[in-house]
Amino acid sequence: MDMSVGTEPKRSSFLDTYFKISERGSTLSREVRGGIVTFFAMSYIVVLNPLILGSFSADDATAKVDVLGNILPINQVAAVTALVAGLMSIVFGVVANYPFAIAAGLGINSLLAVSIAPQVTWPEAMGLVVIDGIIIVVLALTGFRTAVFNAIPSALKAAIAAGIGAFIALIGLVDAGFVRRIPDAAGTTVPVGLGIDGSIASWPTFVFVMGVLIMGVLVARKVRGGLLIGIVVTTIIAMIVEAVADVGPSLGTNPKGWNLSTPEAPGSFLGIPDLSLVGQFDLFGAFTRIGVIAATLLVFTLVLANFFDAMGTMTGLGKEADLTDKDGNLPNVGKALVVEGAGAIVGGGASASSNTVFVESASGIAEGARTGLANVVTGVLFLLAMFLTPLYEVVPIEAAAPALVVVGALMIGQVRDIDFSDFAVALPAFLTIMVMPFTYSIANGIGVGFITWVILHAAGGRIRTIHPILWVVAVLFAVYFAIDPITEILT
Repeated sequence: MDMSVGTEPKRSSFLDTYFKISERGSTLSREVRGGIVTFFAMSYIVVLNPLILGSFSADDATAKVDVLGNILPINQVAAVTALVAGLMSIVFGVVANYPFAIAAGLGINSLLAVSIAPQVTWPEAMGLVVIDGIIIVVLALTGFRTAVFNAIPSALKAAIAAGIGAFIALIGLVDAGFVRRIPDAAGTTVPVGLGIDGSIASWPTFVFVMGVLIMGVLVARKVRGGLLIGIVVTTIIAMIVEAVADVGPSLGTNPKGWNLSTPEAPGSFLGIPDLSLVGQFDLFGAFTRIGVIAATLLVFTLVLANFFDAMGTMTGLGKEADLTDKDGNLPNVGKALVVEGAGAIVGGGASASSNTVFVESASGIAEGARTGLANVVTGVLFLLAMFLTPLYEVVPIEAAAPALVVVGALMIGQVRDIDFSDFAVALPAFLTIMVMPFTYSIANGIGVGFITWVILHAAGGRIRTIHPILWVVAVLFAVYFAIDPITEILT
């Protein structure tokens, strides 16, 4: 007994010292719980990324083919998605020591599938992603990315955090089918609505509502592990509902079905991952195929989206975890920005698309995670997911989405740090918060906020208060928003 008492502090003391667990007011159990919750909140990416980038067959009408008619096999994309997410989350946790998990970024993968791959081959498209990552890493190493991070006014940092809260809440609502896009054929100008014809109407959405209430009660009562308990309980409810009602998957044809994973006992628990896509990229092929100007403009788009999407996410997560200083800056953010940029290099090199910090990490932070140890836990679970795909798919997105809504409610509280009595501050902050969820892009919200901030402060006679970097960034975003007509003119 004395030996066990003497041994345990040594094991925990190394982790405590390295990750600064006690220093940040956390505990080992909180970090582990936070890492698990973050994994379940973002594990859907291992299912969704293959659906966005991959295809079952080139003959399929919905296949994502490149310029030569080739596809990325779905099972291979799933394997490399889990591999890169696992490796990069662990590296970020160990090097940067923040609980910000990394995986294939939504938005960039859609851009690759819809806009870039049809112009080049898949290896050439991934080569552009690698170049994007190299540029971001260089910008981080030179200190430029950190300088931009620190130049953001504190009010905009608060707005970014609040906007991310609204964004992830909308993600949860949409993933669960609580909010749905209304078809153009419906004869209405309303773009979205509640459920189906204004009603919840489906068992999966009902399960989501139950999950929000369960997690809301647990968090309100300050129950330790409330989000994790909520995900487990909601998953059990989902399995019972599926067993009784036989809902089945959505598959794009059954609007009342489960969105991604069906909550039923898997037929097997193990699977061997196919990592054939690792290394399948062509660094400069796109420049030869479509020309230097066109390829450069594609890289510019990737860089700006990656650069500010990750920066905004880290700003919001850092404030939510109370890891920032009085000006909203993250200590030693330079290392974090370098590792995050490397996520694009590794992601492109493995054909998993650019990997970046995931906003769903906020769910783990809400569970108590404050250090990179939580990231290590999340990363290990992603690596296991390569082999345990049938097992983790038991958790439907409708059981994890409630955590995003609850965390969104927590993050929106950052608006208290914004001075809405000053309209030159209020409008940029408001637009930042609103544009993020309504355009499904953190980078878009930041861009609109920066441009509006610069214009209003300059027009209001406060030009000297505008940091020079904000002028540069505002101009870059103006180019970014006008990239299509600029591309047409130049090419």
